[in-house]
Amino acid sequence: MRLDTLHTAETPEGIALSLRPAGLMARSLAYLIDLAIRLVAFIVLAIVTGGMGGVGTALMLVSYFALEWLYPVVFELSRRGATPGKRALGLRVVMDSGLPVTPAAALIRNLLRTADFLPALYGAGLTSMLLRRDSKRLGDLAAGTLVVFTDSVSLHGEVPGAEPLAPLRPLNMREQAAIVSWAGRTRRLTPERLEELALIAQSVLPAGAPGAKASPRLLGVAQWVLGRRNVSGNDKGARP
Repeated sequence: MRLDTLHTAETPEGIALSLRPAGLMARSLAYLIDLAIRLVAFIVLAIVTGGMGGVGTALMLVSYFALEWLYPVVFELSRRGATPGKRALGLRVVMDSGLPVTPAAALIRNLLRTADFLPALYGAGLTSMLLRRDSKRLGDLAAGTLVVFTDSVSLHGEVPGAEPLAPLRPLNMREQAAIVSWAGRTRRLTPERLEELALIAQSVLPAGAPGAKASPRLLGVAQWVLGRRNVSGNDKGARP
């Protein structure tokens, strides 16, 4: 079962980054926007060079090559790392490490669009994106790149309210951090996944009624770890 669709990368400085890969729908819409932009630009150039004879034809061929192959490379190497279509959908191209895309990687991922197109209508690329969790097409696999959403990823939120419960035994700092981190993600997880993760901490959970779920009790432990103790005696137990 997937916990989420995040891609975790580590920079050379040892900084962990959480990236959210863009799926098939977002990338397809971005491609259609870029295709429309290139088509409009080509039509305008055709009108301008229409009366230039052979020179106009040569300019059209050069323009077609630039729009088809250089258009994505130039924009992906810009500060925003994205073509206008990707920017409109809130996407950008980065390396697997989360760093800005390199010139070599940008060239490779775009040149291999010919392989993604096979056998027709980007069949190979679409199949690869559907089968992979990070939605990489063949060009991304060869170049070591990733198309991600530019909005920040929030892994942890507010811990939901619960009756504070003391753990069965003292908790070290890593265990405390793990429990609070789990509690902060409750609104992003399904109830089944939440319970599955809570059962891992069964050894520190206070006793509950027969058949009681583990997740409400672990939320209580999270509240206790955060210092939200009852004055009534439920907080009497192991200290973290």
